[in-house]
Amino acid sequence: MNPYVPIVGLLILGALFALFSVSVAPIVGPKRFNRAKLDAYECGIEPAPTPIGGGRFPVKFYLTAMLFIIFDIETIFLYPWAVSFDMLGLFGFVEMVLFILTVFIAYAYVWRRGGLNWD
Repeated sequence: MNPYVPIVGLLILGALFALFSVSVAPIVGPKRFNRAKLDAYECGIEPAPTPIGGGRFPVKFYLTAMLFIIFDIETIFLYPWAVSFDMLGLFGFVEMVLFILTVFIAYAYVWRRGGLNWD
């Protein structure tokens, strides 16, 4: 049996589920419309008018997103290391300590500069 058959089957199953969910939702979903449901969702705060071009976002949004990506990538590197920890030995341990130390230095720098404060 081809080793890719289960993957293709899972992709087909996911696509069928997505198509089924999107096509059945308008039929079985509630049909009680009111003004509150038709308004834009902004956490209960009245929407503020924005400029025609869409306005500008504060830089803190982008910094937070970049920090999330950095620490997400760190987690992605930790999983394979943890799985093959026995095979890597002392070399793998030292390399991971250096990697985590580097990320920790970046974290401390961002913390000291106030990049984690949400004002």
